[in-house]
Amino acid sequence: MSARFVVAIDQGTTSSRCMVFDQGGRPVAVARREHRQIFPRPGWVEHDAAEIWRNVVECVEEAVAAAGATAGDVAAIGITNQRETIVVWDKATGEPVHPAIVWQDTRTDRIIAKLAAQGGQDRFRDRCGLPLATYFSAAKLRWIFDEYPELARRAVVGELLAGTVDTWLIWKLTGRHVTDVTNASRTMLMNLSTLGWDPLLLDTYDIPVEALPEIRPSSEVYGVSRGPLAGVPVSGALGDQHAALVGQACFDAGDAKCTYGTGSFLLLNTGDRPVRSRAGLITTVGYQLGTAPAAYALEGSIAVTGALIQWLRDNLGIITHASEVDTLAATVPDSGGCVIVPAFAGLFAPHWRSDARGVIAGLTGFVTRAHLARAALEATAWQVREVTDAMADDASLPLAGLRVDGGMTASDLLLQIQADVLDIPVTRPEVIETTCLGAAYAAGLAVGFWSGTDELRTHWRAERTWQPAMDTPTREAAEKRWRKAVARTLDWI
Repeated sequence: MSARFVVAIDQGTTSSRCMVFDQGGRPVAVARREHRQIFPRPGWVEHDAAEIWRNVVECVEEAVAAAGATAGDVAAIGITNQRETIVVWDKATGEPVHPAIVWQDTRTDRIIAKLAAQGGQDRFRDRCGLPLATYFSAAKLRWIFDEYPELARRAVVGELLAGTVDTWLIWKLTGRHVTDVTNASRTMLMNLSTLGWDPLLLDTYDIPVEALPEIRPSSEVYGVSRGPLAGVPVSGALGDQHAALVGQACFDAGDAKCTYGTGSFLLLNTGDRPVRSRAGLITTVGYQLGTAPAAYALEGSIAVTGALIQWLRDNLGIITHASEVDTLAATVPDSGGCVIVPAFAGLFAPHWRSDARGVIAGLTGFVTRAHLARAALEATAWQVREVTDAMADDASLPLAGLRVDGGMTASDLLLQIQADVLDIPVTRPEVIETTCLGAAYAAGLAVGFWSGTDELRTHWRAERTWQPAMDTPTREAAEKRWRKAVARTLDWI
């Protein structure tokens, strides 16, 4: 193959990026654009899908130019994306007809409460692997159609198209209306066993299948780009956390990774069978590479981790830049008895309590902004610990170690705290932008740029490993404080 690179588009919650990777899986160039976070009401979060598309085009053009490449140098384009966010657009004009409703949005709480009252929070878990929660896409789409009946009518007759952000970008690039199995598995409309839209779930949410995309594997040629990089195959798509699983080369049952971003997401590869969670986790498709069987995963989704650091910066002003939290927190040996539980929009896994709201507990006159900074890092580590405990309950695959990635892993102190809290080694790879890397891998595999997963395993290299250094009594006392603080977040709404 004469092409030298694979391009990955990473459309995230706060920004869009494009990264260019070479044959060895090494990043060559990157470009990034932030987009607006729109908050029309408390609990509502929206994005402008047209703005996102413009930013993606600019990022692709800038990154490819920075790599000194042309379309002829690019073998394939892969896409990874914020997952449960839903977009609805006009099939004829290609313009969005409603703001994208973001995964963090809680406006669908009444829809969810009504469905749960009729059969419990887990009434559909056997079909789709998910609990009833405002997090997932189906209720967001139902809300749009309830509020705007004309849009519902147009969807039924095929005038409107809907989908998660991967679907929006693939359609803009190729004109094809498809999604991959990982993103489809987060809508609450896909059957985990058949990997197709589930008739009962479609009927329950009253979603017209005519508006939904075709479900395809995560790695295959969906079409040829007609925008930036015209003529290059668009051949990979993965939800962001699934992309990180692939980027971390977690191809064996028992492999686990945690991505630390706006929220944090821990995925455990469970092999070719879905494990139904009894402990508050999500059962999801991990990835599907071409015609191979789908690999499944257990996931713990944590809504607020990096967003807590942003809150310290933007709302409290105790730091000027997010990177300062590490230095500030390191000036004190512990949090001074202070515990922060950042349930800004409820608690996700393993609690699934939309009625929860954040608390700062254990405040005394001794506590300084340095203690708050350290408590914020500890909040991330303890939320991840709750997820690993739930995974131990659900699967007979104990974690021997954890591979980590994402922006927050620049904090060495966080990763030491994480190792201490989990009591297992925590490893950061050389390439921490594993979300982009996973999308690139999926796209490259589909066109033969890489030979298979064995080759991809050879690309993974550890940069540093943190060993646990906390004694058991200290860990147990801290865990008890954490659980007491979590209990105080409940029943606020």
